Amino acid sequence: MPNIEKEDLLNNHQMADFVNNGFVRLDEVIPTSICTEVKKAMDENNLKTDANFGSLLNDVYSKDCIFNKMVNVSKVRGLIESLVGENPHFDHHCIHKTPAQTLSSQPLHQDNEIDTRKDTFDIQVSFFIHDTPIEMGGTRFLPGSQFRRVHESMIGRYQNIDGMYQVVCKAGTVIAWHHNLWHGAQPNFTDNTRYMFKLRLNPNIRQKLLWNTDGLNQFEASEHISKWQPWFGQEGRIERLNRIRMWRYLTNNPSFDINGWHTRIENEQ
Repeated sequence: MPNIEKEDLLNNHQMADFVNNGFVRLDEVIPTSICTEVKKAMDENNLKTDANFGSLLNDVYSKDCIFNKMVNVSKVRGLIESLVGENPHFDHHCIHKTPAQTLSSQPLHQDNEIDTRKDTFDIQVSFFIHDTPIEMGGTRFLPGSQFRRVHESMIGRYQNIDGMYQVVCKAGTVIAWHHNLWHGAQPNFTDNTRYMFKLRLNPNIRQKLLWNTDGLNQFEASEHISKWQPWFGQEGRIERLNRIRMWRYLTNNPSFDINGWHTRIENEQ
């Protein structure tokens, strides 16, 4: 595991945007040489590990494994540590390969409808190891949908929702996203296979103040976690409460509020 510097961790702005959007993106942080080796390993389906669900991340990949090198890029480990701790539990990983001229899209879905946890969350980390233009159909997300729990198949017929975000990126880009964010793969209209490696991680510690919190006391979190998502409509008040609650959890500050939105429903005499 690399030595993580404070600069490798997410900052207050990035954490607040994660609370609002349900994902955070780091562009071109994986070196080209590692991306090339990972693509070769994915072509060979070389993703062997003896680790089981619940293993610690540091025990999942052998030291010389290319996936270990990718996961241990300092900015990647800083991203992981900021969200689920220094050495989280391994849930699963998966090689995603979408053949050329795949003209169908994956139904929009949510991965974990059965999760009953109130505030704790897992992350899924998507590694894009080559340039992914819009024609190649990178993953699409509905920003801010992580608190809207649904039956996995209920949203499958929806393909175009106001504010939908499709990943278009350069090689080496990494996106960490809340495990309940609505998402789905897009068609690949190009003549090349699309590759993406996904890793799901569970926290093994309380998710409290894990990022670079310098300046947190002066940070205007409300400006970031109150950003309106285009699809909210009349549900915006509920979504704002969800974000206030999550920021309270992450900052261990049960009194945090925005214009009394949460306080007024706690006013019991």
